[in-house]
Amino acid sequence: METDIKNTLRSSCRALLRPVASVVLKCGMTWREFSELSKSVFVSVASEEFGIRGRPTNVSRVSILTGISRKEVKRQRELLAAPASAASPKTTDATRLLSGWHQDPDYLSGNGTPLPLKPKDPGPSFESLFARYGGDTPEQTLLRELLKAGSIEKDNQNRYIAKRRYHMPVEMDAGSIRFFGTNLFDHASTLSSNVTGNTDRRWLEGFAVDDRIHPDAVEDFRSYLDQRGQQYLEEIDDWLSRHRLDPTDSETTPVRLGFGIYAIEGQLPKGT
Repeated sequence: METDIKNTLRSSCRALLRPVASVVLKCGMTWREFSELSKSVFVSVASEEFGIRGRPTNVSRVSILTGISRKEVKRQRELLAAPASAASPKTTDATRLLSGWHQDPDYLSGNGTPLPLKPKDPGPSFESLFARYGGDTPEQTLLRELLKAGSIEKDNQNRYIAKRRYHMPVEMDAGSIRFFGTNLFDHASTLSSNVTGNTDRRWLEGFAVDDRIHPDAVEDFRSYLDQRGQQYLEEIDDWLSRHRLDPTDSETTPVRLGFGIYAIEGQLPKGT
């Protein structure tokens, strides 16, 4: 039974992590950075949610729960308690090169901006920048990736211009990424609460899906959801507005309530 649960959990985690990995990769974060981040979250959750009689979980128990050494648990707790975490030095070859271009005095103009670089030149050039910061990726491969993503561009003098300090394979904005994180958190929190039985009553969650729909119905389904979904969300929004805490009430602590809707389209990943 335990083996079955673990196998099912692995399969579920693979499905859960696919959209996360997609966004993470499009934003230029490496698996090493994500791994370090996940380690911090594991320590945080184990510390806050697995204590006995309401007390924070001690270091030894966090180590047992997470499989992370006691020394590393202490380090992660210190990082979590710090005002701001330092950026991870583990990054992609593309971001390392762009960062060097923005920081190395040999590649900066008098006002501190990145110099335009010729492909090859006796002085500062893209070739010499790559030799210093390019890492293991072949130069032409890295160059094509930077140009394709718009991290650099070529001017009319055949020089490369740095457009970004950090490589982002797909252009995204901070608001959309924050929206992705908070929506995924809210939905996953509801599912987690219902699966683990952490509350006295189940939170409302459900879905209607069928994997034998004729493809000609896709557009009609999208239109149907846009109309009915928006109508229902407006009803929910009106209800929430009527129950907002009076801004003059300083004695009552407000709570956060809401309801989310999402469309389902496409097949599940293999193995789930």
